[in-house]
Amino acid sequence: MGEKEKFRDSIATVDDEGKRAWVFPKKPSGRFYEYRKYVSYVLLVILFVSPFIKVNGNQFLMFNILERRFNIFGFPFWPQDFHIFVIMMVLGVVFIILFTVAFGRIFCGWLCPQTIFMEMVFRRIEYWIDGDRGKQMRLDRQKWDAEKIRKRALKWFIFFIISFLIANVFLAYLIGSDRLIQYIVDGPTAHLSTLTSLLIFTAVFYFVFAWFREQVCTLACPYGRLQGVLLDNKSIVVAYDHKRGEKEKGRAKFKKNEDRVVSGKGDCIDCFQCVQVCPTGIDIRNGTQLECINCTACIDACDSMMEAVDLPKGLIRYASEENIEKKAKFKFTPRLKGYSVILGILTAVLVGMLFVRSEVEAKILRLPGQLYERKENNIISNVFTYKLVNKTTADFHDIEFKLLSHEGKVIPVKKQSEIMVPGQDFSEGTFFIQINAAALDDEKQKLEIGVYSGDKLIETTKTMFMGPRSFN
Repeated sequence: MGEKEKFRDSIATVDDEGKRAWVFPKKPSGRFYEYRKYVSYVLLVILFVSPFIKVNGNQFLMFNILERRFNIFGFPFWPQDFHIFVIMMVLGVVFIILFTVAFGRIFCGWLCPQTIFMEMVFRRIEYWIDGDRGKQMRLDRQKWDAEKIRKRALKWFIFFIISFLIANVFLAYLIGSDRLIQYIVDGPTAHLSTLTSLLIFTAVFYFVFAWFREQVCTLACPYGRLQGVLLDNKSIVVAYDHKRGEKEKGRAKFKKNEDRVVSGKGDCIDCFQCVQVCPTGIDIRNGTQLECINCTACIDACDSMMEAVDLPKGLIRYASEENIEKKAKFKFTPRLKGYSVILGILTAVLVGMLFVRSEVEAKILRLPGQLYERKENNIISNVFTYKLVNKTTADFHDIEFKLLSHEGKVIPVKKQSEIMVPGQDFSEGTFFIQINAAALDDEKQKLEIGVYSGDKLIETTKTMFMGPRSFN
């Protein structure tokens, strides 16, 4: 393997001895960086305020894994709705796959929380305290004097505070913002287990953003490896135009008043600005690599240098391999059409499930181990347990159960006025169903039961009623 192919042996953040090669990226600037800042700040605002926004009394976004309760855009999903939540997750995965096939790892560079926090929050604080690439490298080699201690202590302290804030927001997504605020009001000593969890989250975020950094994208995140399977020569990625950059005699340093067309040299002036600005330390001129997150920092750096030496911009740009090789335009390939069809089907299934989803979930089962009971006047009685789950924030009072499929009586153990289902809670109990044997035509009869709140039908469900084998 030649010297130029060594980059394929290992990732860019590991040196020849297998040790961590710390990346000191140059502070990016340019039009794409400005666009990314706007997108990032909007997403950061959404991330921090979403747990505290209420829609019809429900938290806008909540992922309570422990209790298996989720709120998506204000719609609550209970364990009974887990199949809907799974469809939503699959839909999200298919969407990301479709987007990756078409536009590469653009999600990582523009929308991923890891990249946004790292590049737009922690890295900018680092530039403010430690300075740009050169100053950071000198500070890293500098002995531990008063200046280095002051800068390191200030940076690490700010990193810890931000990590603590992120951990609080993360906890608000997990347990709910109302509960988090109540815990804060009660004080840390009243909820030591929660405080411990919060400090663990803080330590994890601090570790990720202060030390692990770009290694999350290259070592921990499976998406980088997934893109190698999904990308093809028609995918639009951040790419180096080697046809224009190399030409007949390859890249060469810039010389004033030199006609590079006549000399046969490529437009790449080998300034290494694209390498120095890369947050994962790669050379984009080696082609699409695992570490590339499509952050566009190299595009801005290259465009700036091309403008300085009076050469056309776009040496590094959003383009497909086919576009660079054959000047072919983007096409909606059969592969993209296939993913789009799957996405459409899943979307239709999800919309259908959301339309038929009820506000109250009712589950009625015969009491285990209990047989039927024969009463006076040829009446057959079964005992049932019920569980009502209220997915809304409103309370349902005066709950009544009525037989819809047969003539008979439903006799609850509690009085009707005592049966209620609080908002975002559940209610359990027991009742008897009594049916005349003449109305039964089998030993196991399927019943349809309506659940009413006052005069309003809020749910219908089915259960099995057991009777004797013979009714004669």
